[in-house]
Amino acid sequence: MDDEFDPAEFQPPRRTEPCRLYLISPQNVGDDFPERLKAVVADEVVAAFQLRVKDVPEHQLARLAEPLQRICSDAGAAFIVNDSVSLAKRLGADGVHLGQQDGDVREARAILGPQAQIGVTCHDSRHLAMDAGEAGADYVAFGAFYPTITKPSSYRPDPSILSWWSSIFEIPCVAIGGITPQNAKVLVDAGADFLAVCQAIWSASEPTKVVCEFSDLLKIPTKN
Repeated sequence: MDDEFDPAEFQPPRRTEPCRLYLISPQNVGDDFPERLKAVVADEVVAAFQLRVKDVPEHQLARLAEPLQRICSDAGAAFIVNDSVSLAKRLGADGVHLGQQDGDVREARAILGPQAQIGVTCHDSRHLAMDAGEAGADYVAFGAFYPTITKPSSYRPDPSILSWWSSIFEIPCVAIGGITPQNAKVLVDAGADFLAVCQAIWSASEPTKVVCEFSDLLKIPTKN
């Protein structure tokens, strides 16, 4: 973790746009998942969807991705591919999300072009976030803020890192890790531009109900 800093020194700026949801896929995106996704992204609460499926050959994942990408396009949600610049290029995805071991922002930009949305995992590190911004990332992701089974992590940033980032930089920041409607408010208040959510949505018996709970928190009216 970076050297300690005084969180009281930074206050998040007044919002001009509401915080929105950034959905992360479960591992199984086959079967009835396209219909589940269609229902969840029907409201403007969801700004982006990340395809994060591990240990599936690229050609097979590309076939699974096609209906999901169409659903996101119809709903006006960005379709982001996790880790794989080559798959993002193959699909013509809206962007790619890179972990610290998944490639270089500048190389991804050269391959995907100037319009691609490139995000970078920065854990609890101000240094990594600044490096990502300088390299041309379109957003930085901090977390995990809470325990999570989606991608277990020992990193536990304080919400003040969101205030620090949003008070200094214009690049959006994403909060990730174990986020639910019950624990998200502190992250929204701290300055998160997006909440990355997986299990809170896909493990629910009624995913659309959870989206509505988030919309109430984020003060975004839904169409339902």
